[in-house]
Amino acid sequence: MVSTPPFMIVLDLPYPPSINNYWIASGHRRFISKRGQLFRQEVQIACLQRRVPKLGSQSLMVHIILKPRNKKLMDIDNCAKAILDSLEHANVFDSDVQVQRLLIERGDPVPGGGCQVIVEVIPSSLEENPQG
Repeated sequence: MVSTPPFMIVLDLPYPPSINNYWIASGHRRFISKRGQLFRQEVQIACLQRRVPKLGSQSLMVHIILKPRNKKLMDIDNCAKAILDSLEHANVFDSDVQVQRLLIERGDPVPGGGCQVIVEVIPSSLEENPQG
């Protein structure tokens, strides 16, 4: 029996704002910052340009490679939420709760910074039996 490889989306995106810069608070209300809104727009444009299909409610694996502007060390986990929320807002998937596996790594610095995001559908056979 030949298995079909899982569906995969690869996106090259700008460097995301950290969660500390993505949300702003005013009293008891929270809002997406201007920087966060700009990142959301950039993700949506990238998805439209690449004609990224909607993955609906399928279980997903997301691999994020952060490419900082310089060699300064930063918390790489602070950027994941902005990326996942922006992909959800761009209708790549219905909800970030679909992400069953998340891998974040620090890549080599690039001028201006950036990130590569790989979204892969987890086949239902792996979802039911993750050990193989």
